[in-house]
Amino acid sequence: MSIGVEISAERFEIAGGGFTISRGSRTHAEVVVVTLRDGAHVGRGECVPYPRYGESLESVQTQIEEITPVLKEGLTRGQLQRSMPRGAARNAVDCALWDLEAKRAGKTAAELAGIATMAPVTTAFTISVGTPETMAEKTRAAAHRPLLKVKLAGQGDDQRIAAVRQAAPDSTLIIDANEAWDESCFEINMKACEAAGVALIEQPLPAANDAFLKGFSGEVIVCADESLHPGGSLDGLREKYDAVNIKLDKAGGLTEGLHLLKAAREQNFKIMVGCMLGTSLAMAPAVLIAQQADFVDLDGPLLLAEDRTPGLTFEESTLFPPSPALWG
Repeated sequence: MSIGVEISAERFEIAGGGFTISRGSRTHAEVVVVTLRDGAHVGRGECVPYPRYGESLESVQTQIEEITPVLKEGLTRGQLQRSMPRGAARNAVDCALWDLEAKRAGKTAAELAGIATMAPVTTAFTISVGTPETMAEKTRAAAHRPLLKVKLAGQGDDQRIAAVRQAAPDSTLIIDANEAWDESCFEINMKACEAAGVALIEQPLPAANDAFLKGFSGEVIVCADESLHPGGSLDGLREKYDAVNIKLDKAGGLTEGLHLLKAAREQNFKIMVGCMLGTSLAMAPAVLIAQQADFVDLDGPLLLAEDRTPGLTFEESTLFPPSPALWG
């Protein structure tokens, strides 16, 4: 039976007027959705193109269009891994294939992946970067949440960290510098993290300049994000990082994400599962990775003015496994 393939670009408004990291601000989440139909069953997958790696809505849609003829003929997930490079486009297709396979089998994607039990997890809630005063105000509104992720920007981050900690004295803090630090501010910012009891920091230095981390020893877990490039491996990361952030848009889908999870565990990395700014459809497959993660950051839907329906169920920061009506 021929498979129907639909590719669509969608935009979702971000709550609160926008979201800011060290690389810039935006007011909308832009996603690409792949829908596969075999008549009785429908599978969907969502990806978020990442400009950091040269991706755009147009480039991702073009990649998917190029593979559409073989998708219509029944391309398998195993064949997909060899037919497309890792990245956002392959993520959307891979997750749609998982969803379609689950619907056909009358099982959940978790069952197909060999995951016996799916449990709720606690996700981080993200505070975007701004002045210390603005970040403290946003943090106070979220201080009841057990896990906060704080975006930083480089110079002055020591003040931002102190302000956030004062505003949320009881929350566990994880920090994301998005490559914004350099050697001029690394030491003072890291000391501020230690003083605030920060649990983990993502990608403090640019991926091209992270050799500075070799031999570094501190109290805060250092996690590779951008240093774990799409198509890259874990080779050489253990001497610089304690943890890796598995993002399905970079890994190229749930299939590769599960392989990466296994390899990272074998190398004794701590595991963080993260996301780009997307809807519940993008987060749902990553909840399978979250079952074995030490840190979960799948709050994309919480940052949107309106999520898709049906979406994931959140009770404050508790994230529940997806229903088949959404995905998997």
